[in-house]
Amino acid sequence: MSKLLTVIGATGAQGGSVVAAALKSGVYKIRGVTRNVDSDASKALVSKGVEMVTADVNDESSLLLAFEGSHAVFAITNFFSSFAAHDAEETIEIEAQQGINLAKAASKTPSLRHYIWSSLPDNIKITDGKCRVPHFESKVKVDQFIKRDEDLLMKTTFLWMSYYSNNMVMPMMVPNLFRTSGKYLQVLPVADDTPITTTGDIRINAGIYALAVLDQLQLTLPGKIVLVEAETRTTRDIIKLWSDVSGKPAEYCQISLDHYDNLWPKWGREIGLTLQFWDAAREKSWTADQPVLTKKDLGISGLVGMKEVFSAVKWS
Repeated sequence: MSKLLTVIGATGAQGGSVVAAALKSGVYKIRGVTRNVDSDASKALVSKGVEMVTADVNDESSLLLAFEGSHAVFAITNFFSSFAAHDAEETIEIEAQQGINLAKAASKTPSLRHYIWSSLPDNIKITDGKCRVPHFESKVKVDQFIKRDEDLLMKTTFLWMSYYSNNMVMPMMVPNLFRTSGKYLQVLPVADDTPITTTGDIRINAGIYALAVLDQLQLTLPGKIVLVEAETRTTRDIIKLWSDVSGKPAEYCQISLDHYDNLWPKWGREIGLTLQFWDAAREKSWTADQPVLTKKDLGISGLVGMKEVFSAVKWS
C-alpha cells in the first residue's frame, strides 16, 4: 500500500509543485490540503487522483484531521496573505502561530515519519542583529518551536526556499519603462552586485527538492537543512538577463529603502529589507550553525532556471 504524503497549500506555488512531483513519481498516495476544495485548482487535482481536504492553519484541530494517517507532511505558511491586512509585527505573530499549529498537529500524528517544513534562515543571527526581515523572523520562531520538540525534530527537514525567479513580475521587481529614455529601469534599495540566490521556477523546482528530501532520509534526517537553489546571480546580472530575454533595453538603479517604500508603501519595505539582508550578509545569507545541504549533496539535476522563467513570460 502506498504511503500517504499530505501537502499543505496544495493549490499554491510550493505545495502545487510538491503535488506535481509526487504524482510524477507514483510512489505516494497524495492528500492535498486547501482552504477551498471547490476551487477549479482543487478539482483539477482531484481529477488526477489527489484526495483534497479542507483545513485551516489557524485551527490545530482541523490540521490534526487533515494529517491523520500521513507518513509524510509538507508544511508551509504564507506570510504575505496575512500581511495584506496587518502590519509587519502583527503578521510575524500570526504566521508564527500558524506554523506552530502545523507543528503541533504533526507532533500529535502517530503515523508521521517525515515532516518537511518550508522555512528560511535566521537573518538576525547571521547579521548579528543588524538586519531584521519580518517574513524570515516568523519562520524562525516556528523553527525554534520544532527544535524544542525532540521527537518532532527527529522527523523534520527544514527546507529553505530561496528567492522565486517568478517574483520578477511583482510590481516592486519588474523593470518599468522610463519613457524619456526609452529604456526599462529596475530600481532596488541595494548595490548592483548584491548576490540573489534563486529557486529558479518555484512551480517545478520545489517539488524536485521535496521528493529528493523524501527519498534520501539518510541525508535529510534528523533536523537537517536543505537549500532550494537553482542558481545565484547578482542584481546586475539579473537585469541583464531580463534585458537579453525580453529584448528590451534595461538599466539598474539603486535607491534608498525609504524611497523604495514610498513607491510601494509597506510592501516595498518588506521586500527591501529582504534585499538589504542579502546585500549585507552576502555569502553568509543561506548559512546556519550546521551544514546546509545543497543540490550537489542530494544529486539534484533537471532544475528550471531563471532564464527559462523569464522566457515564459510575455513582457508586454
